[in-house]
Amino acid sequence: MGDANALDRARYDFKKAMQEITNYRGRGTELISVYIPSTRLISDVMAYLREEQSQATNIKSKSTMKNVTGAIDSIMSRLRTYKSAPPNGLVIFCGEVPRAGDQTKMVQYTLEPPEEITTFVYRCDSEFYTEPLEAMLLDKKSYGLITIDRKEATLGLLSGSKITTLKHFDSLVPSKHHQGGQSSVRFERLIEIAAHEFYKKVADNATEIYLNRPELQGILVGGPGGTKDFFVKEDYLHHELRKKVVSPLFDTGYTDESGLRELVDAAKDTLTDIQLTIEKEYMQRLLREIRKADGGLSAYGENDVRAAAQAGAVDVLLLSESLNKFRVTTECSSGHTFEMTVDDPDVKIPCPECGMPAKVIEQRDIIDTFFELADGYNTKVQLISGDSEEGDMLLKAFGGFAAILRYRIG
Repeated sequence: MGDANALDRARYDFKKAMQEITNYRGRGTELISVYIPSTRLISDVMAYLREEQSQATNIKSKSTMKNVTGAIDSIMSRLRTYKSAPPNGLVIFCGEVPRAGDQTKMVQYTLEPPEEITTFVYRCDSEFYTEPLEAMLLDKKSYGLITIDRKEATLGLLSGSKITTLKHFDSLVPSKHHQGGQSSVRFERLIEIAAHEFYKKVADNATEIYLNRPELQGILVGGPGGTKDFFVKEDYLHHELRKKVVSPLFDTGYTDESGLRELVDAAKDTLTDIQLTIEKEYMQRLLREIRKADGGLSAYGENDVRAAAQAGAVDVLLLSESLNKFRVTTECSSGHTFEMTVDDPDVKIPCPECGMPAKVIEQRDIIDTFFELADGYNTKVQLISGDSEEGDMLLKAFGGFAAILRYRIG
């Protein structure tokens, strides 16, 4: 469960950060975006930034100059913690953004993108430059792709909007034209033996490629004729992979790399439905438990769900992706500390013990805190999108928090 939760959490954190980043606007052209490919030396980037900082001293507006040079300083400080960029590269957004009244605050985001960055970019503007990352906001759960007929087969992977060709096979299956000197029965037998070996080779490679991928949601199978149906029906695929084959199988004109693109295009509606179906099944399971006379194996509302998770009693956590809340630790001048959930950590919070103003000393996204609780008890976290009917119900009826339990508590 840990690997799948880690992938979901990384996707959620990336999506959440991107939502915040795209909403920021600067008072001038002072929001800096830096994209660093893995092939770019950090020392080269530092030299580039020092040159930009030198150029920034020519900016006429003193406040803009101060904000730009300060942001570059902050980016360079962050880069000093890296010997080299991660495999997919590094993206840093930094700058002063307006707060209430005339105040501003410095924001900085350092992201390791889920897909590789190929080009170095430095941009200073009134908003952060996020266009290269927008396609990466798509669900990063992946799908195996298999196109097959008797002549050839191709194995690929769909991750977000990216299609990767992993292996291509040309078969050695003879055409069905009768060969002189051989009886037709014997020749047909040779064809079937060659076809069997070809299907087995494709299936063995599929096992090697797809079996140990926790993020794999399903396998799409396509091709131009009945071969794809025979390949799946005759159980060439490993039994764990067969469970992941998406129905129906898809007709494609080709079985090479272009066939993979055809397959993905043909399956677009099905892919959308798969995620919605998963969410719907979990929500229906929750509602069946709630309808039981004793409430069954269900919990809902933040406090009850948190208590059940802390007791290790939760099998599946259901959390709304639309939750925009923070878990904060605060401290007042009298020394009282307490934890609570708030919508806005910048709003003044009175101490519940003495009523004195309290300041936030730690803040964290609420969903991240539940991911960490889940990690300790092998609990699955299922995020429910806000766009579906089920997501709307989870947010409005249960406050965005629900759980299917392993056993009842309390």
